[in-house]
Amino acid sequence: MAEKPKKPQKLKARLPRGLEDRGPAAINATRQMVETIRAVYERYGFEPVETPAFEYTDALGKFLPDQDRPNEGVFSFQDDDEQWISLRYDLTAPLARYVAENFDALPKPYRSYRAGYVYRNEKPGPGRFRQFMQFDADTVGSASPAADAEMCMMAADTMEALGIPRGSYVVKVNNRKVLDGALESVGLGGEENSVRRLTVLRAIDKLDKFSVTEVLKLLTVGRWDGGEEGKGDFTKGAGLDDVNASRLLEFVAPAEPTENPSRDILFTMPRKWDELAVNPRFKEGGQELLEIKNLCEDAGYNRDRIRIDQTIVRGLEYYTGPVYEVELTLETRDEKGRPVRFGSVGGGGRYDGLVSRFRGEPVPATGFSIGVSRLQAALTMLGKLDTKPAFGPVVVTVFGGEIADYQKMVATLRNANIRAELYLGNPKHSIGQQMKYADRRNAPCAIVQGSDERANGKIQIKDLILGAGLTEIKDREEYLKKQAEAQYEVDQGKLVDAVREVLARHDVKWG
Repeated sequence: MAEKPKKPQKLKARLPRGLEDRGPAAINATRQMVETIRAVYERYGFEPVETPAFEYTDALGKFLPDQDRPNEGVFSFQDDDEQWISLRYDLTAPLARYVAENFDALPKPYRSYRAGYVYRNEKPGPGRFRQFMQFDADTVGSASPAADAEMCMMAADTMEALGIPRGSYVVKVNNRKVLDGALESVGLGGEENSVRRLTVLRAIDKLDKFSVTEVLKLLTVGRWDGGEEGKGDFTKGAGLDDVNASRLLEFVAPAEPTENPSRDILFTMPRKWDELAVNPRFKEGGQELLEIKNLCEDAGYNRDRIRIDQTIVRGLEYYTGPVYEVELTLETRDEKGRPVRFGSVGGGGRYDGLVSRFRGEPVPATGFSIGVSRLQAALTMLGKLDTKPAFGPVVVTVFGGEIADYQKMVATLRNANIRAELYLGNPKHSIGQQMKYADRRNAPCAIVQGSDERANGKIQIKDLILGAGLTEIKDREEYLKKQAEAQYEVDQGKLVDAVREVLARHDVKWG
């Protein structure tokens, strides 16, 4: 007896970790955000540019944490000519390559913006995706602190344009030169300590996620992810002794309020840090911060919007001067009633060495990036974005006539700039089944023409929005009245006018 053929195994539909599918409502919300951000950036005089998602790996540079081989931190592959190519991990490094390649043709300073997805080959987690959207603006060719101050002011204006009220966000500013001066004071100066300095900076950057005690572990002996020895992954520490680690933390995360809270924290440090005032790097960075502070205040951006904060580090290695972050300060609650604080939703800084890698000459640059995906989650939770499903098209049903006649109706609606579609399912489906389809498409109305209507030159208009509310009406007379308003006949020649009347009744607009 012949063996029964094996049934082919179905392929399991599954999404890779750290990625997400997005439907019409989320996409429309992103579109709202991007258009709002774009309008602010353009008001500041920035113009659009677009770079590919792929770059040569050496052009991107090794700036991500723990990137000691081409595919660590980034998604990479070798091309047929054996060159490494990577998906971009941010929008800044590709811009640096673009500017260097087109340097002579671009006006300097060169001011541009771009939005797009970036990719990180990192361990995914709650709210931490491997693909997410950023929206950047950069000024290349200006070394003036005014360019950095402008980024901070634009960040503040963008938050308010997106509906985040003043007092619910703050732009925090620091300077890598200030941090370098502090690191030199604990014996981490010189090229030989560059790796340890980066480890220390990344540890300090965790202060918004971990307690001071846990960051102290990262500065000294190391830390287990689970908080206890043997639990989770182990992160090697920077190897500072307890005294210097504590001194450093006292600078970046002082436990006590400053003597004069009206002044920025940088200029009211504990007395034991007075030696930093004579450190050249620290002094230079402090002067730049003071200029940014004064420029912002002169333009009307006070401490409630932009302030100096020495806890700001920024994790990327390529920053060389001022760095800034936008933090949402308001709290809300998730669907389970738990408090949620959003923290940083954007940031940037000065990266004077990034374009210079290609040019072999100094090219100053500064930029700001909004984490669109992260900020969208925050705005959605705060009710600042419309997350209701967008209205679908008007659906023209097929009810026994020639398909060409129904297609002509659809064409008439489209030519009048009305979104419309012909029901392309099984033409033998009942009107009830086609109405269910129209409901699932979130159609504002449907068009029906059976043989009787066709013989009389009529069509039926079904207002599906009004019809959806009929089940809530208990009074029979009111029900019949509303039913007549929700379904009625008009002359076929008045198709466009009748549909426009329904759309206007419910303020239906398509993006």
